[in-house]
Amino acid sequence: MKNVALYNLGCKVNSYETELMRQMFQEKGYEIVPFDKTADIYIVNTCTVTGIADRKSRQLLHRARRLNPQAVVVAVGCYVQAGGGKDDSIDLAVGNDRKKDIVEMVEGYLAGREEVCCGEEHTPYLKRSQEHTRTYIKIQEGCNQFCSYCIIPYVRGRIHSRSQEDILREIQAVVQAGCREVVLTGIHISSYGLDLEGGKADGDRLLDLIERIHEMKGVERIRLGSLEPRIIRPETARRLAALPGLCPHFHLSLQSGCDATLKRMNRHYTSGEYFTSVEILREYFDRPAITTDVIVGFPGETQEEFCQTREFLEKVSFYEMHIFKYSRRQGTRAADMPGQVPEQVKARRSGELLALEAEQSREFRRHYIGQEAEVLLEERRELEGHAFWVGHTKDYVKVAVEEASWEGRLGANILVRVPVSKFLTDEILR
Repeated sequence: MKNVALYNLGCKVNSYETELMRQMFQEKGYEIVPFDKTADIYIVNTCTVTGIADRKSRQLLHRARRLNPQAVVVAVGCYVQAGGGKDDSIDLAVGNDRKKDIVEMVEGYLAGREEVCCGEEHTPYLKRSQEHTRTYIKIQEGCNQFCSYCIIPYVRGRIHSRSQEDILREIQAVVQAGCREVVLTGIHISSYGLDLEGGKADGDRLLDLIERIHEMKGVERIRLGSLEPRIIRPETARRLAALPGLCPHFHLSLQSGCDATLKRMNRHYTSGEYFTSVEILREYFDRPAITTDVIVGFPGETQEEFCQTREFLEKVSFYEMHIFKYSRRQGTRAADMPGQVPEQVKARRSGELLALEAEQSREFRRHYIGQEAEVLLEERRELEGHAFWVGHTKDYVKVAVEEASWEGRLGANILVRVPVSKFLTDEILR
């Protein structure tokens, strides 16, 4: 029996696909071992969204080769799709469209076959989650947006939605295995269903799916992946707010608070339209957690445009912001745009926004001090010299519950209601 070590990089879709690959190898009798141990087969599910992601992908592939020079090293996913599969450390390169055939391809390589016939078309699905408390469920693939900075539509392709029945079957399986929270993810989940027969307007098929999942026995929490701000309408918010199991945690991708920059990015909304979407959510939900992504140093971004973005972020007041320095991706329109911003300027602007993010996040979490919170526990950790169980609220605030005060009644996958009394170190709980 051979053993396999897997490593995941990148987005939640990659996390789902890595979990699925792990399950497929286990079902074929392979032993799964940690990535830092000696293994017969190393699989790196790569990412190429930024230059840093490319570098991490290469580093992990090289690390695998050093750990066992005789092992089969397999590069999977977006880095491969973008042309990064020619590294000397790689024995086998597998694109996104062949991930479902990973076991057959590895076994074909081991048997010395150059071409692998995978037989009948099959669609594997998760039956359990290694994480148990929370499971990512991929509901669609691909993106048709073609933002000027983004390589992902070129490596993931056009949108392709899974059927509701297929998604519900998978969710039923993971819930029966003990999962209490499902996270709906995809490359662009706001496009879910547009390619299906009788496709509805943006977001309507997604809403139909969420409502059907909410009706399923055993699903206690539904969390949504990144949403397009344009699909947030009063009717959307009204339907979502009617679902008690829906987590009031909305990741609305922004990228810039400056309209001129948004236009160069080929984002199909203005900052004013984005703010309206936020206001709609805050009208229908009590203090929803609004999170976002922001790119600094996009080509042509002047200091004035950056200041407009900062002012807009202060106006919205997010729970969390993921700040990225613009990364030039060959093959995208932005790569050839004039006005490429120097790295030192990007770093300074990123630092400013990271400081603002920390301030806003702490302010959002401060609301819980003196309140009671419902927490889904996930892992036991030693913090500040004491044993705690750590988990998340529905709006994705991390909370630590001291073990001693509960006399052993805590554990993974348990829901508890606890009074929140103080902050632990921010770095520990973020």
